[in-house]
Amino acid sequence: MGAVIAFLLVLGTLAACAGGTITDVKNALPAMAAMPPEETAITCKVELTEYADTICDEDGGQLVVYSYQVPELQALREDGSQVQEAASPAEEAALATVEAFNSRFSDWTEAERLAEIVGYAREDRAWRTESGGEWTEACSYTESLTCQVYETEHLVSIAAVCDSYTGGAHPNQVLLGWNFDLTTGEFFSPEALAADGQEIGDLVTEEIIRQAEARAAESGIAPEDFFWENYREIAADWGSYALSFGESGMTVGYSPYEMACYAAGPQVFTLTYEQLLPGLSDHGLEILELTADE
Repeated sequence: MGAVIAFLLVLGTLAACAGGTITDVKNALPAMAAMPPEETAITCKVELTEYADTICDEDGGQLVVYSYQVPELQALREDGSQVQEAASPAEEAALATVEAFNSRFSDWTEAERLAEIVGYAREDRAWRTESGGEWTEACSYTESLTCQVYETEHLVSIAAVCDSYTGGAHPNQVLLGWNFDLTTGEFFSPEALAADGQEIGDLVTEEIIRQAEARAAESGIAPEDFFWENYREIAADWGSYALSFGESGMTVGYSPYEMACYAAGPQVFTLTYEQLLPGLSDHGLEILELTADE
């Protein structure tokens, strides 16, 4: 009996030390489980996924050969696992960024794109055959997309080349560029990085013209003959062409026919970050991970 009384006294002492309350551990568990998960750092990384195939007609005749390197942004947790479903506000924001980026490249993987190319190839093959010609594998339509990715903590920049042959005298080539701000979750034009749009516009234009005229001089040809006569106006519209960033600076690319004839090939101009520095805003410096004294 004495032992029982002593045990009860101990319980009373514990209750007093706890401010007169005893925690119900069993009922507290659901509340603990309902607490939101601890926020962890989320990083975004681009992977190039290849889509390639050869498409033939019903009789086995080859129609289309394609190969696409498609950039796909992924949100990754600290442990390297990919975020598929959001478990926190940070993960929800990361998935919105992923969707904004990946939706820009969805056309390259949609069936409608290939169906259109295949349809044109099938029509071309039928016309050649009916005209007494021959359709060989060399006549097949082809299309490829190759990409180079430059990534920083704040930026994803894609420089791409699309080569295609859809009949005609020669293949075609198009230079492409995309720039994505990971801090805002949006694609941006170069003006978004500028302290003054006019200032950086003039700065880049003058450098492109300088490089273009030097290129023509190296070939011993007048710039108006090496390029289109209005090459200066084309240079001034540089923001509308293939623009990308890399380790060494910003590249502006003009596809064949855009600044010069097909035989002259694509025209690509690069400006170093040192050259761009005077025209960049604080936001531009942050996105490109530069400092004003570089």
